[in-house]
Amino acid sequence: MGKPLSMELREGAVGAISLGMSRRATAARFGVSAASAVRWAALQRDQGKPVAKPQGGDMRSAATEAKAARIWALYEAAPDITLAELRAALAAEGIAVAVSTLWRFFARHGHTRKIRLAMHRSRTAPMS
Repeated sequence: MGKPLSMELREGAVGAISLGMSRRATAARFGVSAASAVRWAALQRDQGKPVAKPQGGDMRSAATEAKAARIWALYEAAPDITLAELRAALAAEGIAVAVSTLWRFFARHGHTRKIRLAMHRSRTAPMS
């Protein structure tokens, strides 16, 4: 994703518009689209500055976090449940999530879902 255009460019375009230049002429002069010039003028009018909106960030986890109480309840009821089984249990309740979504949910909360197999102790005494 690209970076937002600089505040200097935005303020210069808005300044030209405020001096009476048309939005299309301003856009051509500053090398931006007419839609950007219109949008910046509206931001200046409504908010006082043509500030760029935040970009990027997590857009999906809020939906999963809204169901966190139910996910933890199912997990605590059966701690050895697999992610696929947990997904099926949630689907039975009408909560649609993917296994990868559950994986990210547990990782975000610092909880590992790795099942470790029991291993025999190594011998420390000499064999002979």
